[in-house]
Amino acid sequence: MSTRDDGAKGRPVPSGRLSRLGQFGRLAGGLTGGMLAEGARRLADGERPAMRNMLLTPGNLVRVADRLSHLRGAAMKLGQMISMDAGDALPGELSQFMARLRAHADPMPPVQLQRVLAAEWGREWRIRFQRFDDRPIAAASIGQVHRAVALDGRDLAIKVQYPGVRGSIDADVDNVATLLRVSGLLPPGLDIAPLLAEAKAQLHEETDYRREGNQMEAYGRLLAGKDAFVVPTLAPDFTTDNVLAMSFVEGVPIEDVVVAEQPERDRIAALLIDLTLDELFRLAVMQTDPNFANFRYQPATGKVVLLDFGATRVVSPATSQAYRTLLAAGLSGDGGAVKRAAVEAGFLGEAAVRRHEDLIERMIEVIMTQASRTGPFDFADRRVLAVVRDQAATVAGDRETWHVPPTDTLFVQRKVSGIALLAARLGARVDVRSLVAAHIGLDPTSI
Repeated sequence: MSTRDDGAKGRPVPSGRLSRLGQFGRLAGGLTGGMLAEGARRLADGERPAMRNMLLTPGNLVRVADRLSHLRGAAMKLGQMISMDAGDALPGELSQFMARLRAHADPMPPVQLQRVLAAEWGREWRIRFQRFDDRPIAAASIGQVHRAVALDGRDLAIKVQYPGVRGSIDADVDNVATLLRVSGLLPPGLDIAPLLAEAKAQLHEETDYRREGNQMEAYGRLLAGKDAFVVPTLAPDFTTDNVLAMSFVEGVPIEDVVVAEQPERDRIAALLIDLTLDELFRLAVMQTDPNFANFRYQPATGKVVLLDFGATRVVSPATSQAYRTLLAAGLSGDGGAVKRAAVEAGFLGEAAVRRHEDLIERMIEVIMTQASRTGPFDFADRRVLAVVRDQAATVAGDRETWHVPPTDTLFVQRKVSGIALLAARLGARVDVRSLVAAHIGLDPTSI
């Protein structure tokens, strides 16, 4: 959830099904117009334009990002999920414009906010507060956050859900999937139905703010002994199905740590990596949304503030064991075991291994070479990642080998990849090998 600047202007959230469908219709119309114009330009230049090239123009990408940002809700959330999850699995152009959706959403105008809160708290809701700031301090795909002071003096953060979001989830997901299909960006034979069903279920859970409040309290109890982290406390008297109230916790964006000294950047990254491994192997519960805005930093205390527990999921024993097997194989230096574990876990499809076995084995060798080195891993050194990414792009470019990994694995990998990306943003150096070995029960000195 991104912070807002003072110049942000609100746009009403389309809350009815027909109005949201109309937004998708206008988007489709805009894309068609852009495609015709691009096709005419390419023909005039003597080219024979392909459908994909006509669609993925800068103008069309901006149209999609802007329209999904206006819709908010599941449409924008799905775009955010793709931008964080997909990595090299989707065309670069698609990932680029989806990444625009991670940064911001348009807030509701004050009139619409007033209507929403009056429906939740009653028309005279303002008398319950000493102060309620109408301008949101953050806005995202499902809701926006306001700062307030209750009559009893509690400093609160109030998350208000956009109207119509819950009722439009299924249609929004289907409409985004249709856009991907008709664009030709997804292979016709790729079965994404299980992923779409899981996305709908996850989004329905994320729009249940009472559930999120309970998850936040439960997660806070799990971390009661970890002084390095701060979890807000629930304010149940202001929480409803569509409003989540919690203690306001001071903090600066986690990216601000990039200006800190190297040891502090290393410490913060190590804390978050260790927490992710803890979620995977000990707690069996994971907050699977690694959006940077869900982490804040307290310079005075050195603590990390954890926010947004709507995407909290149980980690199944099977998923945990699959990661344990994969990581143990990697630490042992057994490339064949890594490949087998990756296929069994669903990271790799059998078709990809069959058609690109040599390339995949080279990728595994590069990764294991890095994993075998003792001492800190430098997340700022992107040279190895660039090599692996280029090789992975070749495999991903073979549309006949595309497959959808198990949904549990996708959500866990979303968190793992997001934390690695954050560590890279901080330029951190972390002894990941030792952290992993400790969590899977291996002695790092013996491997």
